[in-house]
Amino acid sequence: MALARRRFLFLAGGAAAAPMLTWRAWAYPERPVRMIVPLSAGGPTDVFARLIAQKLSDSLGKQFYVENIPGAGGNIGIGRAAQAAADGYTIMVVASSYVVNPSLYATIPYDPYKDFKPITIAVANVVALSVNPSVPAQTVDELIALIKASPGKYSYASAGTGQASHLVGETFRLTLVLDLVHVPFNGSGPAIASMVAGHTPIGFTSSATAAPQVKDGRLRALAVMNRTRLPVLPDVPTMAEAGHGDIECDDWLALLAPAGTPREIVKLIHREVANIIAQPSHEGAAGGARLSADRQHARRIRGANPHRHRQARENHRRRRHPRAVRNGGGRETITASDKLGAPPPPCGEGLGVGVGVGGHVSRNNNDPPPHPSPTRGEGADRVPRRA
Repeated sequence: MALARRRFLFLAGGAAAAPMLTWRAWAYPERPVRMIVPLSAGGPTDVFARLIAQKLSDSLGKQFYVENIPGAGGNIGIGRAAQAAADGYTIMVVASSYVVNPSLYATIPYDPYKDFKPITIAVANVVALSVNPSVPAQTVDELIALIKASPGKYSYASAGTGQASHLVGETFRLTLVLDLVHVPFNGSGPAIASMVAGHTPIGFTSSATAAPQVKDGRLRALAVMNRTRLPVLPDVPTMAEAGHGDIECDDWLALLAPAGTPREIVKLIHREVANIIAQPSHEGAAGGARLSADRQHARRIRGANPHRHRQARENHRRRRHPRAVRNGGGRETITASDKLGAPPPPCGEGLGVGVGVGGHVSRNNNDPPPHPSPTRGEGADRVPRRA
């Protein structure tokens, strides 16, 4: 009888506590939420994160604020986010370099498969080819002829090693056999500033960042790496229209949370971001950042499940990555699908798939063959490369 009474009291206490636990789970957020951007301020990832942060602050009643942690192609900031508590008070906004960097760096401070839980892929970020007005080229073909006439004279800026702008820049250089030097920056903002100043007269950067400078006459856009023209640059042709349809780039911006973040919080943030993206383009975050997110994409991310990525990431674990985009002799060309896979579907299914870059990239035949993505190691670098 005493045992039954004790059991009854235990169950009654548990039942009384259940509503309190449920209430606490849905009291989120109770304090400010940090949004890490692993790139410098002023680029599309930063601008988009700030717009999303403002709208999340308005809708959820607590401040969402952006912290820029640039460096090492985004690895420093991503590594910092991987070490954050999985309590919902740290969110990361990343570009496709999140899945590209494991192929480019010997060690990275995060495991792309284990350290994060995808929330959603929010918007597309299209790369544009632009030049300083001092460059006497009005079209892509004129630029190619100019570079070939003066080998070694010109350099191009990108948002950083491993960024989509770097990969498509290398695709452009290698496909057309150009003597063009890559100058990486810690984001599109610094890259655009260097282009406007004339230090790096050519650049592959986010069209969202380049558009204001193009409209003010500080830059001249020659083409966008997209299948269709962009609303923010309606007079700028696509690379296909410029006669180079094999050079194309699909990039994206996504929200991630540290692995172990409560499912309810992930679903809440996913729903709020989907609602923000669904707003009319001139009112929503995508339009404010001059990024691409049409209504069809908004419907997809509203209906997607943030946890459907697991099987896709597990399938991708068996795929192979190239070591890097390299210079040197004995080049072997590989297609974009061989390199990084198809552009990702919404809501994290492709966060182990990567950015799709059209055309061809190069790999040195003397390099070791591509190998699987890294796994977690020990120590500060934590993800040593497997041979």
